[in-house]
Amino acid sequence: MARRSVKTAEKSPFSLLSIYNLVASFGWGYLLYNVLAVYPKLLQPLFFLSTKNLLIIIQTGSLIEVLNAALGLVRAPVFTTAAQVASRLLMVIGVFLLLPETPAANGIPFITVLFAWSFTEVIRYFFYFYKLSFESRPPNLLVILRYNMFWVLYPVGVASELVILYSALPYAEEIYGWGYKAFLIFAMLTYIPGFPILFVHVIGQRNKAMQELKAPKGTPKKTT
Repeated sequence: MARRSVKTAEKSPFSLLSIYNLVASFGWGYLLYNVLAVYPKLLQPLFFLSTKNLLIIIQTGSLIEVLNAALGLVRAPVFTTAAQVASRLLMVIGVFLLLPETPAANGIPFITVLFAWSFTEVIRYFFYFYKLSFESRPPNLLVILRYNMFWVLYPVGVASELVILYSALPYAEEIYGWGYKAFLIFAMLTYIPGFPILFVHVIGQRNKAMQELKAPKGTPKKTT
């Protein structure tokens, strides 16, 4: 889910941050289109094989967000941003790239995780593009989607990630040794404290955003 707020700056759809968010939104939108329109035609495992490389490229692009946080271009803790980006990279590089034999990656969990990720990111990146580009508030519908879809998408995404990681364990040990398997197990264990902490944090953001949404139209909003 969301992990930052943008610094107050001159609004422009042509700033580098605006362009980055718009391009990222279109990239994830294309992946969402593939889930909805291409998957029913190809089915698994062909869909995984035809989609994973694009997913790896788009998700790796999120390293830019760590750089933005480190440079102070956005108000976001560098460590938190890096940790959340790393969890996604663990999936796309640690499993989809290095362990493409993983059964769950070639099955339904890949579809559910890609749907959860892409739907979330289309909304999130377009929300930030709007905030960076225009002086007016984001449309109410965009705010509602931004701060409410996590109730479903976040648990679906996390559950799918854990299923995929668990499915990858035998192949990790067989191909790369017990050390890599232990690394994936450790990564799975981090979800135990990480999921509730982040989920509660997002609930707090959601409550604040919904309160501001009810404010009179002349009242500036501070949604993050």
